[in-house]
Amino acid sequence: MNIKKLSAPLTDDTILSLRTGDEVSISGTIYTARDQAHFRLVKLIEENKPLPFDIQGQIIYYVGPTPEKPGEVIGSAGPTTSYRMDAYTPTLIKLGLKGMIGKGKRSIEVREAMQKYKAVYFGAIGGAGALISKTIKDAKVIAYEDLLSEAVRKLLVEDFRVVVINDAYGGDLYEDGKKQYENKYINR
Repeated sequence: MNIKKLSAPLTDDTILSLRTGDEVSISGTIYTARDQAHFRLVKLIEENKPLPFDIQGQIIYYVGPTPEKPGEVIGSAGPTTSYRMDAYTPTLIKLGLKGMIGKGKRSIEVREAMQKYKAVYFGAIGGAGALISKTIKDAKVIAYEDLLSEAVRKLLVEDFRVVVINDAYGGDLYEDGKKQYENKYINR
């Protein structure tokens, strides 16, 4: 298996080197944000106020981790269903967000924004939160502490494994998989 190693934050060249179905290992700094945090981030943008972190080239992981146990950096950190952020995501992509990590399909508006502004959507394995948390070496709340598990966190990750679901060329792993299944089992 050929696993592509990426260092976050990401560049356009990195994004353009990725294709749907690529297995990827991410190391570096990424951020967390879920529904309410996205709402607040877009509100700041609409009010022409600064974001709590520089979004240029960044990756946002859709996660609401459980509280960490003594001696742990973070609790279980499995992906959240991504479509809940779809109303806000094109705005963030337009400002320079380059990657998102979650689970499930994205809207056509998000996929179009990824093509137009060169971004990618990575899928993480749902139900693997305890294993994923082992790739997180540091976690610090940087905004919206009142949102508890949904606060914005800055994470340092090492060898965080994901798969490219949607690439900057319009590829969609879910659609590709569906077609492969239909060709193999239905259209014989």
